[in-house]
Amino acid sequence: MFFDQLKTRRSIRKFKDQAVEQEKIDAILRCALMAPSSRSRRPWEFIAVTDHELLSQLALCREHGSAFLAGAPLAIVVVANPDLCDVWIEDSSIAAILIQLAAHDLGLGSCWIQVRERFQTEQKKSEDYMKDILSIPGQYAVECVIAIGYPDEVKKPHEESELPYEKLHFNQF
Repeated sequence: MFFDQLKTRRSIRKFKDQAVEQEKIDAILRCALMAPSSRSRRPWEFIAVTDHELLSQLALCREHGSAFLAGAPLAIVVVANPDLCDVWIEDSSIAAILIQLAAHDLGLGSCWIQVRERFQTEQKKSEDYMKDILSIPGQYAVECVIAIGYPDEVKKPHEESELPYEKLHFNQF
């Protein structure tokens, strides 16, 4: 059941030293290609990274919060062409969460690493750093990178009793 998938999907930052099978990578990428987008513009593109050296370099994309990427066997970088659609951020975000849900459905863990509007150093944007490493053309923007692999940590599912129900409103705020 989809609700159970949402309850058990948690951000995983520790991965086993085990490669993700190509069939699973392909399945995740097919799911990403099915992501809805405004007016079916599909401004997003995806870069699957399995090379350990590249993953180690990508782990340095932010000042804080990205180091764990070096231990992931797979990363999927979500980029988009802003010239194709004014809501490329939303479209890319939808695709990114589908990547995470597909990974979870296949028994993998994942964690979103925000790239857009973050910095690698005080002087260099994370996006520019990633563009240099992955040869991403200038017209593309980098939304995020999703670390993926077999979980090497266990996190308890979300408890329904702890959900912030006060944030729900009906008919008016």
